[in-house]
Amino acid sequence: MRHFATLDPHEYAQHRLRSLQREFVWSPGCDESWKEALRSRLRESIGLPEMTELPLEVEQIERRGMGDYERETLTYSTRQGVRAFAYLLVPKGVTASCPAVICVPGHGDGVDALVGEAPEDYQNQFAIQCVRSGFITLAIEPVSFGHRKSGVDEGKGSSCNRDSMAALMFGETMIGWRCFDAMAAYGVLRSQPHVDPNRIAIIGISGGGLVAFWTACLDERFAAAVVSGYFNTFLDSVLSIEHCVDNFAPGLAKIVEMPDMAALIAPRKLFAESGNLDPIFPAEAFGRACLTAEAIYKDAGVPGAFASDLFHGDHVFSGEKAMPQLIEWFS
Repeated sequence: MRHFATLDPHEYAQHRLRSLQREFVWSPGCDESWKEALRSRLRESIGLPEMTELPLEVEQIERRGMGDYERETLTYSTRQGVRAFAYLLVPKGVTASCPAVICVPGHGDGVDALVGEAPEDYQNQFAIQCVRSGFITLAIEPVSFGHRKSGVDEGKGSSCNRDSMAALMFGETMIGWRCFDAMAAYGVLRSQPHVDPNRIAIIGISGGGLVAFWTACLDERFAAAVVSGYFNTFLDSVLSIEHCVDNFAPGLAKIVEMPDMAALIAPRKLFAESGNLDPIFPAEAFGRACLTAEAIYKDAGVPGAFASDLFHGDHVFSGEKAMPQLIEWFS
């Protein structure tokens, strides 16, 4: 039989990917030692910076009444030499301990689009959805978007390419940078009055869905994650369809497939949603990923802690089923 050989590098990569034997494949009975070994390999792959106990040095820039909620504009430290930008949204009249969420946008105008400070887009202002659902909400700006875009790329939609390549030269990745910032944001949110530390979730769409999913996998302090427009298989999405360089990490394809990573969140809550017309995260692969997640949560003895929604639509944040489910989980 003639061996496979091609001039086409994409065909070559696809052929290799489909015959890979990954280091970690979930199966019923995978225990905590399997999970911790996988977490360790993922931290290594993305070059996740070491967590430090630097002062957050939160600075309030502005405070505004928004009708049924208050909004603060904040900056704060994440690690030495780096400050982050966020909006804190608090429902009016909060007097008792209540649930909270961190919201992470995808590609576009950055966090401003989540809070109504930029034109409404595919993300449907989901930070406002959250605060109006009763959650204290911290909407954070990812590295390379909006307020945290590199100045030399001011005229571009983002500085993802430049900044992701810089991260790689340090032996790190944009996945690691953004997840680290989300972990630091947990400290900011946790320090706010009336936040219940046992009911903090992370929510994201697209590139923000990546951050939400990965952060929940690597940081067990988060009680729940809502992942929109990202949960799929690596093979069928970022490895088959052109995606931004911020999705990639060295050696990741040989370590694990995305659905198996859900075992790192179980038994904590996980909601995945995707549009049936999403051109970059195919619906059929989303369905298969959800079947794996359902098996993981059933094996963990908490089948009700995973839920999903394949809604009619494109690459957008829906929240139609996700928000009521998160409210129910945290009630």
